[in-house]
Amino acid sequence: MKILMLCKRRPQGRDLFTRPYGRFFHLPKLLAEAGHTVYLLLLSYLGDPPLRVERDGITWLSESIRPYGPARYLRKAAEIVKAFRPDWIVGFSDTYFGIIARHLAGRHQTRAAIDAYDNYESYLPWCFPLHRAWRNALKEAEVVTAAGPQLAHLLQAHRPGRSVHVVPMSADPAFMPLDRPACRARMGMPAGSRLIGYCGSLTEGRGIGDVLLAAETLARDIPDAQLVLSGRKSRKIHLPPKVKWMGYLPDPDIPVLLNCMDAVAVPNRLSAFGRYSYPVKLYEAMACGIPVLATATEPSKWILQNQAMFLANPDDPFDMVRKLKDVLQLGRIVYPGIGDWTIGARKFEQVLEPGAAAPEKAEICGDT
Repeated sequence: MKILMLCKRRPQGRDLFTRPYGRFFHLPKLLAEAGHTVYLLLLSYLGDPPLRVERDGITWLSESIRPYGPARYLRKAAEIVKAFRPDWIVGFSDTYFGIIARHLAGRHQTRAAIDAYDNYESYLPWCFPLHRAWRNALKEAEVVTAAGPQLAHLLQAHRPGRSVHVVPMSADPAFMPLDRPACRARMGMPAGSRLIGYCGSLTEGRGIGDVLLAAETLARDIPDAQLVLSGRKSRKIHLPPKVKWMGYLPDPDIPVLLNCMDAVAVPNRLSAFGRYSYPVKLYEAMACGIPVLATATEPSKWILQNQAMFLANPDDPFDMVRKLKDVLQLGRIVYPGIGDWTIGARKFEQVLEPGAAAPEKAEICGDT
Protein backbone atom coordinates (compact mmCIF):
# COMPACT_ATOMS: atom_id res chain seq x y z
CA MET A 1 0.00 0.00 0.00
CA LYS A 2 0.93 3.64 -0.48
CA ILE A 3 0.08 5.66 2.65
CA LEU A 4 0.22 9.39 3.32
CA MET A 5 0.04 10.20 7.05
CA LEU A 6 -0.79 13.72 8.28
CA CYS A 7 0.30 14.76 11.77
CA LYS A 8 1.32 17.80 13.79
CA ARG A 9 5.05 18.04 14.31
CA ARG A 10 4.91 18.30 18.11
CA PRO A 11 2.17 16.01 19.43
CA GLN A 12 2.16 16.16 23.23
CA GLY A 13 4.74 18.95 23.01
CA ARG A 14 7.58 16.77 21.68
CA ASP A 15 9.20 17.29 18.27
CA LEU A 16 8.43 14.10 16.37
CA PHE A 17 11.30 14.53 13.91
CA THR A 18 14.08 15.13 16.44
CA ARG A 19 12.58 12.97 19.22
CA PRO A 20 10.50 10.26 17.49
CA TYR A 21 8.15 8.38 19.81
CA GLY A 22 4.74 6.83 20.35
CA ARG A 23 2.02 5.93 17.89
CA PHE A 24 2.88 8.98 15.77
CA PHE A 25 6.26 7.41 14.92
CA HIS A 26 5.96 3.67 15.46
CA LEU A 27 2.81 3.14 13.39
CA PRO A 28 4.32 4.71 10.23
CA LYS A 29 7.75 3.15 10.91
CA LEU A 30 6.37 -0.37 11.31
CA LEU A 31 4.09 0.01 8.30
CA ALA A 32 7.16 0.97 6.28
CA GLU A 33 9.06 -2.04 7.66
CA ALA A 34 6.14 -4.24 6.56
CA GLY A 35 6.80 -3.16 2.97
CA HIS A 36 4.39 -0.27 2.54
CA THR A 37 5.44 3.08 1.09
CA VAL A 38 4.88 5.74 3.75
CA TYR A 39 4.98 9.53 3.56
CA LEU A 40 4.71 11.41 6.86
CA LEU A 41 3.75 15.08 6.41
CA LEU A 42 4.14 17.13 9.61
CA LEU A 43 2.74 20.56 10.42
CA SER A 44 4.85 22.75 12.68
CA TYR A 45 3.11 25.39 14.77
CA LEU A 46 6.51 27.05 15.21
CA GLY A 47 8.81 28.56 12.58
CA ASP A 48 10.63 25.38 11.52
CA PRO A 49 11.98 25.50 7.96
CA PRO A 50 10.55 23.13 5.32
CA LEU A 51 11.92 19.62 5.52
CA ARG A 52 12.19 16.55 3.32
CA VAL A 53 14.27 13.59 4.57
CA GLU A 54 14.34 9.85 3.89
CA ARG A 55 14.77 8.10 7.25
CA ASP A 56 13.46 5.03 9.10
CA GLY A 57 12.01 3.82 5.79
CA ILE A 58 9.71 6.87 5.80
CA THR A 59 9.70 9.97 3.64
CA TRP A 60 9.50 12.77 6.23
CA LEU A 61 8.20 16.18 5.21
CA SER A 62 7.44 19.22 7.34
CA GLU A 63 5.85 22.60 6.71
CA SER A 64 5.26 25.45 9.15
CA ILE A 65 2.04 27.30 9.92
CA ARG A 66 4.11 30.48 10.37
CA PRO A 67 4.01 33.12 9.05
CA TYR A 68 1.27 32.54 6.45
CA GLY A 69 -1.08 30.08 8.14
CA PRO A 70 -1.82 26.50 7.00
CA ALA A 71 -1.98 27.24 3.25
CA ARG A 72 1.54 25.95 2.55
CA TYR A 73 0.86 22.70 4.39
CA LEU A 74 -2.43 22.15 2.57
CA ARG A 75 -0.79 22.89 -0.76
CA LYS A 76 2.05 20.46 -0.03
CA ALA A 77 -0.44 17.75 1.00
CA ALA A 78 -2.37 18.20 -2.27
CA GLU A 79 0.88 18.07 -4.28
CA ILE A 80 1.89 14.81 -2.62
CA VAL A 81 -1.52 13.26 -3.24
CA LYS A 82 -1.39 14.16 -6.94
CA ALA A 83 2.16 12.85 -7.43
CA PHE A 84 2.13 9.91 -4.98
CA ARG A 85 -1.48 8.78 -5.51
CA PRO A 86 -1.78 7.11 -2.09
CA ASP A 87 -4.16 4.28 -1.36
CA TRP A 88 -4.83 5.86 2.05
CA ILE A 89 -4.61 9.30 3.59
CA VAL A 90 -4.37 8.95 7.38
CA GLY A 91 -5.05 11.85 9.75
CA PHE A 92 -3.85 11.52 13.31
CA SER A 93 -2.61 13.50 16.35
CA ASP A 94 -5.43 16.08 16.32
CA THR A 95 -8.90 16.98 15.07
CA TYR A 96 -7.59 19.07 12.18
CA PHE A 97 -5.66 16.24 10.55
CA GLY A 98 -8.64 13.90 10.43
CA ILE A 99 -10.65 16.67 8.77
CA ILE A 100 -7.87 17.38 6.26
CA ALA A 101 -7.41 13.68 5.49
CA ARG A 102 -11.09 13.19 4.71
CA HIS A 103 -11.24 16.39 2.62
CA LEU A 104 -8.24 15.39 0.52
CA ALA A 105 -9.47 11.82 0.08
CA GLY A 106 -12.85 13.02 -1.18
CA ARG A 107 -11.29 15.53 -3.52
CA HIS A 108 -8.78 13.07 -5.01
CA GLN A 109 -10.88 9.90 -5.09
CA THR A 110 -8.92 7.87 -2.54
CA ARG A 111 -9.62 6.57 0.97
CA ALA A 112 -9.33 8.28 4.35
CA ALA A 113 -8.47 6.80 7.74
CA ILE A 114 -8.65 8.70 11.02
CA ASP A 115 -6.76 7.63 14.15
CA ALA A 116 -7.65 9.15 17.55
CA TYR A 117 -5.86 8.64 20.86
CA ASP A 118 -7.87 11.17 22.95
CA ASN A 119 -11.30 12.77 23.00
CA TYR A 120 -10.15 15.74 20.91
CA GLU A 121 -13.41 17.60 21.44
CA SER A 122 -12.46 18.04 25.12
CA TYR A 123 -9.49 20.20 24.09
CA LEU A 124 -11.68 23.04 22.78
CA PRO A 125 -15.19 22.29 24.12
CA TRP A 126 -16.56 25.64 22.95
CA CYS A 127 -15.49 25.29 19.30
CA PHE A 128 -18.69 23.87 17.81
CA PRO A 129 -17.92 24.50 14.11
CA LEU A 130 -14.69 22.50 14.50
CA HIS A 131 -16.57 19.70 16.25
CA ARG A 132 -19.14 19.54 13.44
CA ALA A 133 -16.36 19.25 10.83
CA TRP A 134 -14.66 16.55 12.94
CA ARG A 135 -17.85 14.54 13.30
CA ASN A 136 -18.56 14.77 9.58
CA ALA A 137 -15.04 13.52 8.87
CA LEU A 138 -15.59 10.58 11.25
CA LYS A 139 -18.86 9.76 9.54
CA GLU A 140 -17.39 9.82 6.04
CA ALA A 141 -13.96 8.22 6.60
CA GLU A 142 -13.58 4.68 5.35
CA VAL A 143 -11.66 3.65 8.51
CA VAL A 144 -11.59 5.08 12.05
CA THR A 145 -9.30 3.76 14.78
CA ALA A 146 -9.13 4.63 18.49
CA ALA A 147 -6.72 4.00 21.35
CA GLY A 148 -9.27 2.02 23.37
CA PRO A 149 -12.86 0.76 23.45
CA GLN A 150 -14.35 3.66 25.44
CA LEU A 151 -13.07 6.18 22.91
CA ALA A 152 -14.14 3.87 20.09
CA HIS A 153 -17.72 3.85 21.43
CA LEU A 154 -17.68 7.64 21.70
CA LEU A 155 -16.60 7.99 18.07
CA GLN A 156 -19.03 5.27 17.01
CA ALA A 157 -21.93 7.62 17.72
CA HIS A 158 -20.86 9.74 14.75
CA ARG A 159 -20.68 6.88 12.22
CA PRO A 160 -23.80 4.71 12.68
CA GLY A 161 -23.57 1.34 11.02
CA ARG A 162 -19.80 1.57 10.56
CA SER A 163 -17.12 0.09 12.83
CA VAL A 164 -14.44 1.81 14.89
CA HIS A 165 -11.34 -0.31 15.39
CA VAL A 166 -9.14 -0.38 18.50
CA VAL A 167 -5.41 0.19 18.02
CA PRO A 168 -4.11 0.42 21.60
CA MET A 169 -1.33 2.55 23.00
CA SER A 170 2.00 0.95 23.96
CA ALA A 171 5.26 1.85 25.62
CA ASP A 172 8.23 2.61 23.40
CA PRO A 173 11.02 -0.02 23.29
CA ALA A 174 13.27 1.89 25.74
CA PHE A 175 10.87 1.05 28.57
CA MET A 176 11.87 -2.28 30.13
CA PRO A 177 12.91 -3.61 33.55
CA LEU A 178 16.34 -2.29 34.58
CA ASP A 179 18.47 -2.88 37.67
CA ARG A 180 16.94 -0.73 40.42
CA PRO A 181 20.10 -0.07 42.52
CA ALA A 182 22.03 0.97 39.40
CA CYS A 183 19.18 3.25 38.30
CA ARG A 184 18.98 4.88 41.73
CA ALA A 185 22.73 5.47 41.77
CA ARG A 186 22.58 7.07 38.32
CA MET A 187 19.66 9.35 39.26
CA GLY A 188 20.98 10.22 42.72
CA MET A 189 18.11 8.52 44.53
CA PRO A 190 18.38 7.14 48.10
CA ALA A 191 19.07 3.41 48.09
CA GLY A 192 16.92 2.47 51.08
CA SER A 193 13.82 4.62 50.60
CA ARG A 194 10.50 3.51 49.20
CA LEU A 195 9.93 5.74 46.21
CA ILE A 196 6.60 6.58 44.58
CA GLY A 197 6.90 8.13 41.13
CA TYR A 198 4.79 10.38 38.96
CA CYS A 199 5.90 11.33 35.44
CA GLY A 200 3.99 13.89 33.40
CA SER A 201 2.62 17.39 33.46
CA LEU A 202 2.03 18.70 36.96
CA THR A 203 -1.41 20.27 36.51
CA GLU A 204 -4.49 19.96 38.68
CA GLY A 205 -6.57 18.82 35.71
CA ARG A 206 -4.83 15.43 35.85
CA GLY A 207 -5.42 14.91 39.59
CA ILE A 208 -1.90 15.57 40.87
CA GLY A 209 -3.41 17.23 43.97
CA ASP A 210 -4.73 13.83 45.10
CA VAL A 211 -1.25 12.32 44.72
CA LEU A 212 0.35 15.11 46.77
CA LEU A 213 -2.20 14.73 49.56
CA ALA A 214 -1.85 10.95 49.51
CA ALA A 215 1.95 11.22 49.73
CA GLU A 216 1.76 13.54 52.75
CA THR A 217 -0.64 11.17 54.51
CA LEU A 218 1.41 8.10 53.63
CA ALA A 219 4.63 9.65 54.98
CA ARG A 220 3.12 9.72 58.47
CA ASP A 221 2.76 5.94 58.44
CA ILE A 222 5.82 5.09 56.31
CA PRO A 223 8.55 7.62 57.12
CA ASP A 224 10.95 6.40 54.43
CA ALA A 225 8.33 6.80 51.65
CA GLN A 226 9.06 9.67 49.27
CA LEU A 227 7.19 11.04 46.26
CA VAL A 228 9.35 11.77 43.21
CA LEU A 229 7.91 13.89 40.40
CA SER A 230 9.14 14.72 36.91
CA GLY A 231 7.64 16.90 34.20
CA ARG A 232 6.66 20.50 33.61
CA LYS A 233 5.02 22.08 36.64
CA SER A 234 2.19 24.58 36.66
CA ARG A 235 2.82 27.63 38.85
CA LYS A 236 -0.45 26.84 40.61
CA ILE A 237 0.96 23.58 41.96
CA HIS A 238 2.71 23.95 45.33
CA LEU A 239 4.84 20.99 46.42
CA PRO A 240 5.16 19.79 50.04
CA PRO A 241 8.72 19.93 51.49
CA LYS A 242 9.48 16.18 51.30
CA VAL A 243 8.49 15.85 47.64
CA LYS A 244 11.38 15.62 45.18
CA TRP A 245 10.73 17.32 41.83
CA MET A 246 13.20 16.37 39.09
CA GLY A 247 12.00 18.93 36.55
CA TYR A 248 11.67 18.09 32.86
CA LEU A 249 14.14 15.27 32.19
CA PRO A 250 15.87 14.24 28.94
CA ASP A 251 14.12 11.37 27.15
CA PRO A 252 16.78 8.69 27.98
CA ASP A 253 16.40 9.40 31.71
CA ILE A 254 12.68 8.59 31.91
CA PRO A 255 12.99 4.76 31.75
CA VAL A 256 15.84 5.00 34.28
CA LEU A 257 13.74 7.14 36.63
CA LEU A 258 10.76 4.78 36.40
CA ASN A 259 13.00 1.86 37.27
CA CYS A 260 14.05 3.67 40.47
CA MET A 261 10.49 3.45 41.76
CA ASP A 262 8.77 1.02 44.07
CA ALA A 263 5.41 2.22 42.74
CA VAL A 264 4.11 4.70 40.15
CA ALA A 265 0.96 6.80 40.53
CA VAL A 266 -1.12 7.57 37.42
CA PRO A 267 -3.94 9.90 38.51
CA ASN A 268 -6.74 11.19 36.32
CA ARG A 269 -10.13 12.87 36.54
CA LEU A 270 -13.61 11.72 35.52
CA SER A 271 -13.79 14.53 32.97
CA ALA A 272 -14.57 14.76 29.27
CA PHE A 273 -10.85 14.19 28.78
CA GLY A 274 -10.13 11.64 31.51
CA ARG A 275 -13.02 9.33 30.64
CA TYR A 276 -11.37 8.62 27.26
CA SER A 277 -7.68 8.93 28.20
CA TYR A 278 -5.25 6.01 27.81
CA PRO A 279 -2.16 7.31 29.68
CA VAL A 280 1.06 6.35 27.98
CA LYS A 281 2.79 6.77 31.35
CA LEU A 282 0.73 3.87 32.62
CA TYR A 283 1.91 1.69 29.73
CA GLU A 284 5.52 2.79 30.32
CA ALA A 285 5.49 1.90 34.03
CA MET A 286 3.88 -1.45 33.26
CA ALA A 287 6.53 -2.19 30.61
CA CYS A 288 9.18 -1.55 33.30
CA GLY A 289 7.44 -4.01 35.63
CA ILE A 290 6.71 -1.34 38.27
CA PRO A 291 3.58 -1.68 40.47
CA VAL A 292 1.13 1.04 39.46
CA LEU A 293 -1.78 2.77 41.10
CA ALA A 294 -4.10 4.42 38.60
CA THR A 295 -7.36 6.29 39.03
CA ALA A 296 -10.17 3.86 38.25
CA THR A 297 -11.38 5.48 35.05
CA GLU A 298 -12.88 3.08 32.52
CA PRO A 299 -9.80 3.28 30.24
CA SER A 300 -7.39 2.53 33.10
CA LYS A 301 -9.60 -0.34 34.26
CA TRP A 302 -9.47 -1.70 30.70
CA ILE A 303 -5.68 -1.34 30.47
CA LEU A 304 -5.21 -3.03 33.86
CA GLN A 305 -7.79 -5.73 33.15
CA ASN A 306 -9.87 -4.62 36.16
CA GLN A 307 -7.24 -5.71 38.70
CA ALA A 308 -8.56 -3.88 41.76
CA MET A 309 -5.22 -3.74 43.58
CA PHE A 310 -3.92 -1.30 40.94
CA LEU A 311 -6.99 0.97 40.87
CA ALA A 312 -7.88 3.80 43.26
CA ASN A 313 -11.30 5.38 43.57
CA PRO A 314 -11.59 8.68 41.65
CA ASP A 315 -11.08 11.86 43.73
CA ASP A 316 -10.29 9.81 46.82
CA PRO A 317 -6.72 10.39 48.11
CA PHE A 318 -7.42 8.24 51.19
CA ASP A 319 -8.21 5.22 49.03
CA MET A 320 -5.00 6.04 47.16
CA VAL A 321 -3.08 5.90 50.47
CA ARG A 322 -4.57 2.50 51.35
CA LYS A 323 -3.77 1.06 47.91
CA LEU A 324 -0.25 2.57 47.83
CA LYS A 325 0.59 0.79 51.09
CA ASP A 326 -0.26 -2.48 49.38
CA VAL A 327 1.43 -1.95 46.02
CA LEU A 328 4.64 -0.77 47.71
CA GLN A 329 5.03 -4.33 49.00
CA LEU A 330 4.72 -6.05 45.62
CA GLY A 331 8.15 -5.82 44.00
CA ARG A 332 8.43 -6.30 40.26
CA ILE A 333 5.26 -7.17 38.33
CA VAL A 334 4.74 -9.08 35.10
CA TYR A 335 1.50 -7.65 33.73
CA PRO A 336 -0.60 -10.03 31.64
CA GLY A 337 -1.49 -9.11 28.09
CA ILE A 338 0.78 -6.07 27.75
CA GLY A 339 1.56 -5.55 24.07
CA ASP A 340 3.97 -3.45 22.04
CA TRP A 341 3.81 -1.25 18.97
CA THR A 342 4.32 -4.26 16.68
CA ILE A 343 0.90 -5.59 17.68
CA GLY A 344 -0.71 -2.17 17.27
CA ALA A 345 0.87 -1.61 13.86
CA ARG A 346 -0.32 -5.00 12.61
CA LYS A 347 -3.85 -4.25 13.80
CA PHE A 348 -3.70 -0.92 12.00
CA GLU A 349 -2.34 -2.61 8.87
CA GLN A 350 -5.12 -5.19 9.03
CA VAL A 351 -7.91 -2.61 9.04
CA LEU A 352 -6.31 -0.79 6.09
CA GLU A 353 -5.61 -4.01 4.22
CA PRO A 354 -7.88 -6.78 5.57
CA GLY A 355 -5.75 -9.54 4.07
CA ALA A 356 -2.65 -8.51 6.02
CA ALA A 357 -1.40 -10.97 8.65
CA ALA A 358 -2.12 -10.05 12.26
CA PRO A 359 -1.05 -11.75 15.53
CA GLU A 360 -4.61 -11.72 16.82
CA LYS A 361 -8.03 -10.57 15.78
CA ALA A 362 -8.43 -6.79 15.86
CA GLU A 363 -10.84 -5.50 18.48
CA ILE A 364 -13.76 -3.78 16.77
CA CYS A 365 -16.56 -1.71 18.24
CA GLY A 366 -19.70 -1.76 16.13
CA ASP A 367 -23.40 -1.18 16.63
CA THR A 368 -24.08 -4.61 18.10
